[in-house]
Amino acid sequence: MMDGNQADYFAKRQKGTLPGDLGIDWDEVASGKASGHFTVRGGHMAANGFLHAASVVALLDTACGYACVASLPEGATGFTTIEIKTNYLGTAKEGETVACTARLVHGGRLTQVWDAEAVNQTTGKTMALFRCTQMVLWPR
Repeated sequence: MMDGNQADYFAKRQKGTLPGDLGIDWDEVASGKASGHFTVRGGHMAANGFLHAASVVALLDTACGYACVASLPEGATGFTTIEIKTNYLGTAKEGETVACTARLVHGGRLTQVWDAEAVNQTTGKTMALFRCTQMVLWPR
């Protein structure tokens, strides 16, 4: 388990990866929680002119994944995602900010369950509700 806000650590670690390419910025990554955001630009859009659902999932899943790492029990070596579910309720346009918060719902020895929410900061409306289950990995 990591102590304190690890946002800078994860921001550096994501350079050259999908979260980095999507321009996700982290406000907080700590044991049991994470929050971050991105400003919608062309690379986040689908060919139909709307925000691509995968951009939203990337934000939410990454928040849960980073917070999962920060919340791993001592001795665990990592995690893998075993299930995700997303309900979409709205969207965002280019130039608007999509923010998320993630929180630990269940922190067991073998699994963690996370809930996250994406909000269009410009309109204040909830865009998506997300839940994932992470399997905690242990040395063999």
